[in-house]
Amino acid sequence: MDMINLERCKTGIGELDSLLNGGIPRGNSVLISGSCGTGKTTLSLEFLIHGVENGEKGLYISATEISSKVIKNMVPFQFFKEEYFDSGYIKIIDIPNIYSKLSLHKLEFEQEDIDKLIDYIADIVKNGDFKRIAIDSLTSICYRLRTEEKIRDFIIKFEEIVNKIGATALMVSELLPNAKGYSQYGVEEAVADGIILLGNLKRRGDLLRTLQIIKMRGTSHSRAEYVMDITPLGIMLSPLLKGWAVNQ
Repeated sequence: MDMINLERCKTGIGELDSLLNGGIPRGNSVLISGSCGTGKTTLSLEFLIHGVENGEKGLYISATEISSKVIKNMVPFQFFKEEYFDSGYIKIIDIPNIYSKLSLHKLEFEQEDIDKLIDYIADIVKNGDFKRIAIDSLTSICYRLRTEEKIRDFIIKFEEIVNKIGATALMVSELLPNAKGYSQYGVEEAVADGIILLGNLKRRGDLLRTLQIIKMRGTSHSRAEYVMDITPLGIMLSPLLKGWAVNQ
C-alpha cells in the first residue's frame, strides 16, 4: 500500500499535520502520552473541534473529569465552540455514567465486563456516526483491567471499532514525570498505531512543553522534538533549538 496516498485525518494543528506528512492515517488509534500539565486534554479536544470544522462529528469519553468541567476549562480558548457541544456535533460521555448503566461496579473487570464496555462504546460510535474519538484517559480504564492480557484485548477491540468505521482515535496515556516508557502498563504503547509524546523541559527555571512523534503506522514522520505552546488560538509548535539543556 502506498503510504503517500493513504487517506489522512488532519488534526487541524498545522505544524503537527506537517510533521505527519498530511495528518494521522485514517483508522489509526494514537496514544497521546505525557505527565500532568503537558497538554494532553487540550490537544485531544482541539483535534475534535477541528474535526467538526471538517465535517466530522466527535466523541469525547471522559474518565478523569466530569463533562461540565471539561467544557468550562476550554472556554478561554478562541478555537473553542460551545455550540458544537450543544448541538451534538461533539458528544461528551462520562465513563462513571457508563459503568453505572452497565452495572460495572467491580474494581477489576472480568472478560465479560470488558465485552460489555466495548459493545456499549461500539453502539455509541456507530449510532452517532462519529469519525473522531478521544478517550481521556485510557490509563484510567486500564486501571480496572489490571492484567496485560485484558488491557491488550480491550485496546485491540477498540482499535477494531475505530478502523472498521474509518474513524480516528486519540487515547490519552498518563505518565509519571520520570517514566521510561510511553504508558503505565507497557501494553498500550505496543498495541497502539501511533504514539505522540508530550513532555516538560526545564530551561532557565521555566518549564517548556514539548511534543515528539515516537511512532505512527502508515506514514513517514518527523521524530524531532518540538516546543509546544498552548496559546489562546490553540496549540503551536516550533523547533526545539539544539543545545537547550535540561539544566539551563
